[in-house]
Amino acid sequence: MNTRTAVETSARSVNWRIRGALAILLAIAVGVVFVTNKLLTDRFTESTRNRAELRLALYSGNLVSELRQNAIVPQLLARDAELIGALNSADYTASTRRLISFVEEIGAASLMLFDMDGRTVAATDRNRLGSSHRAEAYFVDAVRANATIFTVAERETGGYGFFYSRRVQSGSEVLGVIAVEVDLQKFGRAWAGISDAVMVTDSTGNIILTTEPRWRGRTEEEALTRQTPTGAIQRAIQATADWTSLPPDAYLAGKAVMRMETRIPFRGWKMASFTTYASVRERVNGVLALEIMGFAILLALSFYALNRRTALRMALFQRESAELRTLNAALQREIAERKRVQETLAVAEQTLEQSSKLAALGEMSAAVSHELNQPLAAMKTYLAGARLLLRRNRQEEALSSFGRIDDLIERMGGITRQLKSYARKGQEAFSPVDMGDALASSLSMMEPQLRQRHVQISRIVPDQPVEVMGDRLRIEQVMVNLLRNAIDATKSEAAPKVDILLSAGETATLTVRDNGPGIEDLDQLFEPFYTTKQPGDGVGLGLAISSGIVNDLGGRLTARNGQAGGAVFEMQLPIMDGEHSKQAAE
Repeated sequence: MNTRTAVETSARSVNWRIRGALAILLAIAVGVVFVTNKLLTDRFTESTRNRAELRLALYSGNLVSELRQNAIVPQLLARDAELIGALNSADYTASTRRLISFVEEIGAASLMLFDMDGRTVAATDRNRLGSSHRAEAYFVDAVRANATIFTVAERETGGYGFFYSRRVQSGSEVLGVIAVEVDLQKFGRAWAGISDAVMVTDSTGNIILTTEPRWRGRTEEEALTRQTPTGAIQRAIQATADWTSLPPDAYLAGKAVMRMETRIPFRGWKMASFTTYASVRERVNGVLALEIMGFAILLALSFYALNRRTALRMALFQRESAELRTLNAALQREIAERKRVQETLAVAEQTLEQSSKLAALGEMSAAVSHELNQPLAAMKTYLAGARLLLRRNRQEEALSSFGRIDDLIERMGGITRQLKSYARKGQEAFSPVDMGDALASSLSMMEPQLRQRHVQISRIVPDQPVEVMGDRLRIEQVMVNLLRNAIDATKSEAAPKVDILLSAGETATLTVRDNGPGIEDLDQLFEPFYTTKQPGDGVGLGLAISSGIVNDLGGRLTARNGQAGGAVFEMQLPIMDGEHSKQAAE
């Protein structure tokens, strides 16, 4: 009986845990949907805004291009000898045909020629022949001015006409006026084919060109208020549909829209567009629907698992107590087995820890061997040179070689101290380091190898010092590793060459380029013990250690293959600013 009660208690505990897990899943689903809605809405709205800005720039450019293209036409036609002769002789029989021949090349809406009474004596639209325009601004202003006049004229049938006009004169006598009507309405018809509403306003704020004919002649405020009122149910539906959108710039016909505006470089005109959020809502809601469907499927599977667990629990209650006691005995055996496994695991962990220490010791030994190999090789060369100099009784030069050997011994001591400090990174005391001096010191250390291999070194260093905050010994260590790798990479070249470039900008950058075969595997290049050299030439720790040093100094070490062949290594370190320079000087 006690066993059955314990099982029921355990089942209730499991049931509550499952319910808690379902509640957490539901909370996660709500959070994911909310965050996704926010991020995608911002992203899609921004892309829609960018497209609207691009469209406005294109539309305004086309509009200005059309206006400028037609601006020169009246000046040219006002000098046409045949039109001047027709006005002088009052014989206009060939004038209309001449204007029609011009209009096809110009691309204007129409051309009209007026006499001094404002009567249309020639026109590409024959229906306008004989009509009077004496009171129109494009006639009156053109007669008074000695320049081309642009006029926006309101039509009796609605809308606006756009005219360039100029007086035609023979000598000092004014004979008439030539007018060119610019076809800007074609842009309104073209813009009407998109989902945006577009309007062009003049310097007074009146709408002169738009995709909505009922807006013409009104201000933007008046145009936006001319819409059908929405009912309460429509407003509720609209509010529900807009929940995935950002706050609207304006409302157009009851719909939230995004308003974009740009200035047209012509007489203070402006162009504005109104883009609906429909595309944003569709894209966001599509993704949200997939997410909600996925969470719904996951929730359904969870309920299915819960129901199966409940059925198994009811079957478990029907078992005999003997089976429960057998289960308890099996549980006791499992507990004892787990205890033994834990004891075995503890022993294995101790063994693994000891192995890890041995591996770290081996890696450290390999690193020490790798980093000391270069100074030792240089010392061997200097000792051979000093021995030869002593035999030739050139003691001062021999003493100079011993001085370099002493510097190398000091460097080897610094390397050993540095490698011992790897386990306590972050405790180094940084000081200003002149990258040019460090490079000169590194090249001095590599001088024996360079002289032996006859490697051509091309070095470009700025005239001004390039200073960084760091450990000079570690920076020189990185430089030596990069130079050594470059020299080793050119072993197979008949004319080995290494280019060194030190530059200063936002960072201090040292570039080392060789003319070797390049790098085959860039992904594993900075991994410890990875090397392409022959056995005995390297252990693959130089670049791994160098990358760690540069990272500790706040910079980065990169590698790539040059376009003309060879490998290119770049060491970038934060350049020392004025504040650090002042602190270093103090």
